[in-house]
Amino acid sequence: MNLLPPSVNQLYKGSPASVWFLGLYGLLELGTGCVHYFLPDGGAGVIAGLDLTANKHTIIGVFAWMGALQIAYGLGILAVAFWYRPLVSLFLGLGLLERLFMSVAAWVTKPSPTGHHPPEHYASLLLVPVLAVFLAMATRSRSGAVR
Repeated sequence: MNLLPPSVNQLYKGSPASVWFLGLYGLLELGTGCVHYFLPDGGAGVIAGLDLTANKHTIIGVFAWMGALQIAYGLGILAVAFWYRPLVSLFLGLGLLERLFMSVAAWVTKPSPTGHHPPEHYASLLLVPVLAVFLAMATRSRSGAVR
């Protein structure tokens, strides 16, 4: 039995640019996951600038846990971009929802009491409208008619 069923790319009718963007998004998710999982501090101190003097092991453990999730999610995104393109819209929508929730938490409902924002907070704000555009492009057939 194969790990992956046969490709169904021929069924995808949306924009090829959305497919390529999803592939790039998957690579970025995979790369971020590797940083969180493999860096000694998970990027909490050296990238996010978090103070690790209190609960250092818990913070690093949570970053590694998140990195593991991001690695798996990134691989799933890449599988969709390369083999299962009819799911491109779904995965762009999931990415949009994820980034929207992350942005609301970072900037509105759970902001840092110090006002510090790691790079990912800014990236999420940028990705919300970009993901929305590529999702809209993916849900339209190449002839322009909505599917």
